Amino acid sequence: MGRRRLGFWQWFAVVLVKPVMTVWTRRTWRGMEHLSQDGPVIIVPNHISHADPLVSAHFVYDAGRWPQFLGKASVFKVPVIGWILHRCRQIPVERGSVDAVKSLDALVRALDEGGAVIIYPEGTTSREPDLWPMKGKTGAARLALTTGVPVVPLAMWGPERIFDPRRARINLRPRIPVTVVAGPPIDLSRWAGVAPSRQVLEEMTDVIMLRLRDMLSDIRGGTPPPLWQRPIRPQTDRERPETAA
Repeated sequence: MGRRRLGFWQWFAVVLVKPVMTVWTRRTWRGMEHLSQDGPVIIVPNHISHADPLVSAHFVYDAGRWPQFLGKASVFKVPVIGWILHRCRQIPVERGSVDAVKSLDALVRALDEGGAVIIYPEGTTSREPDLWPMKGKTGAARLALTTGVPVVPLAMWGPERIFDPRRARINLRPRIPVTVVAGPPIDLSRWAGVAPSRQVLEEMTDVIMLRLRDMLSDIRGGTPPPLWQRPIRPQTDRERPETAA
């Protein structure tokens, strides 16, 4: 969806947010040519800060596309706020429930309408101590396999200077340096038409996350570590299945 076709509430969001981000950040944008001006695209950024959505939205908008994020469905039920989110073409997502299938349907509809959908494959800000990418969750891979839509990686470094999740501190000084680089679509063609088994989705997700890791290494320098794995939480006595005596 091009900027020229934005509705009133979308323009309102731009007028509200863009001037703030223009003053707050000193931007290095690269790779915008990989975001086509029309047609559906799945955008997969690394996730290092709660400021990421503002920075990635600014980049995608400057590239000529309207960014569509996933948001908790409960937020869309809040009076006024939920109505504005709908008007701004954001996408409600049900999590941890049988309604999750409806969330996939909503994403597919957004792409069918030619949308630029932004999905953070890690699902949350990175828990890796130096904010390198973690192993991702499979939602973006499932959507790509379902739709066949191009998946464009978006590597970011700098939003953690705005809000560092490790210290829970916000930095309000102006012109904080941020770098965002879009890469060419990730080649996932080897899985085209394959059934979405867990193994397939995890393999696709690893390819996505490794591309993001390597792109991030090009931005910040240094040798990237293996994809960080979330520790397995030990079961409590209540969670352990009973065994026969």
